[in-house]
Amino acid sequence: MSALRKEERAAIEAVAAQLPASWEEGGGSPDAYMTIGGKRIAVEVAAIGRRSAAGEDRAKPCLRFDRVVLRLIGGLRDALREVVPDGQAVMLTVTAPIRLPGKTAAALESRLRDCLARRSTKVEMAETIHGNRVRLRIVKGVSAKASKVIGFVHNPETDAEIVLNLAQSLLQEIGAAADKPQPKKFTGERWLVIADVLAHIETYRQVHAQLSIATEFKRILMVLAGGRVESLTG
Repeated sequence: MSALRKEERAAIEAVAAQLPASWEEGGGSPDAYMTIGGKRIAVEVAAIGRRSAAGEDRAKPCLRFDRVVLRLIGGLRDALREVVPDGQAVMLTVTAPIRLPGKTAAALESRLRDCLARRSTKVEMAETIHGNRVRLRIVKGVSAKASKVIGFVHNPETDAEIVLNLAQSLLQEIGAAADKPQPKKFTGERWLVIADVLAHIETYRQVHAQLSIATEFKRILMVLAGGRVESLTG
């Protein structure tokens, strides 16, 4: 039987207080059961570690999603999805504006293929390609439900480390929760509650959209600084 950690308990209590709802520990999988108006819901709870919180006092990350960005990231995803090994994901960040999208995409694909060839080592790379600062990271232990290529284009003043850490934390926490076995003889809804200290819910939503991770969670809720509860999905 697994007891909730302090931060996980605080997160579920914050959600229950806002809805309002009653709750009880699940003793493993799920972590808890919540009852709202007589409806019983299985809830998994996760707390993102300090990795993503390292830049919590810095400016809000500014991500870009214009046509050039979508074409660049979509092209890389199509070109590399069959190359990335199962259980891994490639994450990258590129500074905007992208003035040479075709050449930049070709160079990025080449670098990523080189990184993936080094399967025995942890791969993380930072360099400048056609005037754009690029960060690449290979993440292992990734759920099969997630995209294998995850990319972000951001304004130059945004700290790429914050974006990568936040994306990796969400990817691993959501994936781990989604891979847990469903409670036996329970046919109700499953929710996921994630606690973190950052306050920018819109950044979480933008990052989560790029993960393309398929889950059976009816709702995913974020518990942010000060116990504020926001919907990530649902």
